[in-house]
Amino acid sequence: MDRLLVMRMVDLRIRYRELFRAKPPKAFGPDLLRRSIAHRIQERAYGGLSRENQRLLDQLVKAAQAKPNGRLELPRRIKPGSELVRTWNRRTFRVVVLEGGFAYEGRSYSSLSEIASEITGTKWNGPRFFGLRRSSDAVAGGSSHAG
Repeated sequence: MDRLLVMRMVDLRIRYRELFRAKPPKAFGPDLLRRSIAHRIQERAYGGLSRENQRLLDQLVKAAQAKPNGRLELPRRIKPGSELVRTWNRRTFRVVVLEGGFAYEGRSYSSLSEIASEITGTKWNGPRFFGLRRSSDAVAGGSSHAG
């Protein structure tokens, strides 16, 4: 990084081209060029984003492009071993989060929606049923599904 701090603009542009195999954006001043170059060097030395995180970023970019003024929400990540509890029709239901799915009443399921549908007898969005996602009504200030 010390070398980057003393490099001339012309040399920063050359180094950027070497690392990114593209011309640097005209709007990039010396600070952004240095940061971009340093990031790429670190990425090569230590590795870049995981596929999962890259996929998440791609999804967020698509969502932002689809609704430029919309609110972006990161999906919640629930650790294996966590227990989801929901009371519905005066009965309490417990679901355990597994590495590759969910356990409910001694059986394994690949999705929360399967479990929510089994509990209610109707089609439900599983994450919404278990309180992991707000309903569009609740976000808008109305009432959500009562259970």
